[in-house]
Amino acid sequence: MATALMAKFRRTRIGSSGAFESLRQLAGLALIFLIAIVLSPRAHDNNSIIFLSEANLTDIVRQVSENGIIAIGMTFVILTGGIDLSVGSMLALASTFAAKLLMQWPTQGNWASHITVIIAITLVLAASIGALMGFAISKLKVQPFIITLAGMIGLRGLARFLTDNANVDIGFGKDITAAFCNAISQKGVVMLTFALLAVVFYIILSRTVFGLQVRSVGDNPTASRYAGLPVTRTLIFTYALCGFLVGIAGVIHAAQNHQGNPNDGVGYELDAIAAVVIGGTNMSGGKGSIFGTIVGVFILGVITNMFRLKGVDINVEMMCKSVIIVVAVWLQMPRTKS
Repeated sequence: MATALMAKFRRTRIGSSGAFESLRQLAGLALIFLIAIVLSPRAHDNNSIIFLSEANLTDIVRQVSENGIIAIGMTFVILTGGIDLSVGSMLALASTFAAKLLMQWPTQGNWASHITVIIAITLVLAASIGALMGFAISKLKVQPFIITLAGMIGLRGLARFLTDNANVDIGFGKDITAAFCNAISQKGVVMLTFALLAVVFYIILSRTVFGLQVRSVGDNPTASRYAGLPVTRTLIFTYALCGFLVGIAGVIHAAQNHQGNPNDGVGYELDAIAAVVIGGTNMSGGKGSIFGTIVGVFILGVITNMFRLKGVDINVEMMCKSVIIVVAVWLQMPRTKS
């Protein structure tokens, strides 16, 4: 059995979408990129293309980083045949929890170690909540939609309860919260964190036994159980992994916004799911890749940036994105002869 699994693992190292699928995804991103260049306004001083400016391109990467980190975790969840509707509320909880600890936990020792401990506690909390939802899904046999919907409601309530429905403002002055925000909200730090996580979890999904188990569970959970795969453990760890990544996004969110807001993160689950779907991951599980998800994240990011540069109404932007999502799913559907 182990030999068969490893043989299958070696055959799927490049990802279930294959090289052709990756090229097709890149072609889609390149097309959107070219459209953005054509439609971009010009600078008044030298008639240069604003979209191609270094500041704008790095801003795109920074702006998509939070959604990108969440989407990486969502990719693993959807590959198991599940879904996580709680990530927006989880982000709000993680950001408010970290902000509250920074404000109320007395500083002991140097600020760097104190901030590290607070971040670690926040990530452990988020991962533990994710693991609890994974346990409920695998053991109670309740659909992921229901469990994570309950999580979306409950975690939002918990975030509001912790802060008495108020924002926790941080990062003003010269205290530890200012050091936290100044260090983590830097553009280079945010972009590098996103890039490193993308590489690490690409390797985990495409080149480890756990990645194969995730795909196998999503492809056929019943056959996976008969084959002796640890389905329950895989689901628990997958949702814990998603919670952990949302926790990282929550910490970055708090630092960039200088506050923990229990009402933040609304709709983030939809943005993450959209990026995963546009990137080619099958909503029924088993097929998809981190590479595709990253492409999907940047497609949405470039489109958003293009609309903002042109001053397009945000409601029109939302309508256009809805069409893009439907078309992306339709293009991935298997074609059958009538």
